[in-house]
Amino acid sequence: MNELALKYGMNPNQKPARIYMKNGALPIEILNGKPGYINFLDAFNSWQLVRELKEATGLPAAASFKHVSPAGAAVGLPLSDVERRVYFTGDLPLSPLACAYARARGADRCSSYGDWVALSDPCDEETASLLALEVSDGIIAPGYWPNALEILKQKRRGAYNIVRIDPGYMPEQTETRDVFGITFQQGRNNLKIDEGILSTIITRNKELPQSARRDLLIALITLKYTQSNSVCYVKNGQAIGVGAGQQSRIHCTRLAGTKADKWWLRHHPKVLDLDFKDIGRPNIDTTIDVYLTEEHEDVTADGNWEAYFTTKPPVLTADEKKEWISKLTDVALGSDAFFPFGDNIERARKSGVRYIAQPGGSIRDDNVISICDKYGMVMAFTGIRLFHH
Repeated sequence: MNELALKYGMNPNQKPARIYMKNGALPIEILNGKPGYINFLDAFNSWQLVRELKEATGLPAAASFKHVSPAGAAVGLPLSDVERRVYFTGDLPLSPLACAYARARGADRCSSYGDWVALSDPCDEETASLLALEVSDGIIAPGYWPNALEILKQKRRGAYNIVRIDPGYMPEQTETRDVFGITFQQGRNNLKIDEGILSTIITRNKELPQSARRDLLIALITLKYTQSNSVCYVKNGQAIGVGAGQQSRIHCTRLAGTKADKWWLRHHPKVLDLDFKDIGRPNIDTTIDVYLTEEHEDVTADGNWEAYFTTKPPVLTADEKKEWISKLTDVALGSDAFFPFGDNIERARKSGVRYIAQPGGSIRDDNVISICDKYGMVMAFTGIRLFHH
């Protein structure tokens, strides 16, 4: 099969719509559901991301995509007891692949609502059982264990989108697309991201531990498939804040930093001990988001705490939030283009950033380096730009 008709394009008025191959057969098989135009954009971008994460780290990888950018991406490191509570995994058995998805989904659970999932490895029963609990639109993976496939087929009243991709598929080296009736052509971004690009450390502090190298690679590979401008914060093998599609670098850094702060605040004992009524996982996620945003006693969007909690939740004050965020350390940060001003470093430091990878090449590089040196940060110039549009 070299063509697949779609219900419509990006919007319902955009018809006809299809995906097709000019040469050869499509490298996918639809095992369930009817994926749409945006689903496939998410699927093909997210598959490339997890495939490269697996290649760079040797660990199984997962991504949670929304609107052609990752809400989260991670590799399969074990979860602590606290992380299990933060990510709502309960007592479920977790394979390394399931841990990767729990981390990817847990980076920004509000943004991951209705996500598209990508897995670097065949989906196992543990991962499918975890995914069964979440609101999600579809999944792409190189294969599915029989029990996992049956679990996933039950989602969305049997309409869950399940795509199998040929893991050996490699696209042509030249890609084209049409915009306003005009065809653009370029070479594919085949740039290999590995530890070699972290060799040019330009700060006084040059101590870059292996865990930080891994996290910087995760940040850069994630950025390679994030709508630009973009900045990514990574901690312990997972993206914890992605700032995508902003016109200003500082706004990318602030957005990603705010997400990283909220991810860390979800680990706060007051948040872990919130006693919710049976309101469902999505409502719990949005209620926690409001709880972490408000700075007064109206800790829910409508001020009606009785509808969400069995007991009135304690207020988490601004001072308590600031103190807790100050405990976030050893965060890695990647940027898809150079930092034009040192304000980005100042903002990143507030969210615990210690390790940075960016292309370099700004006329203010000296200023950016000096601010990193002031705080004892480690910064590598990669010499590569990772714009994605």
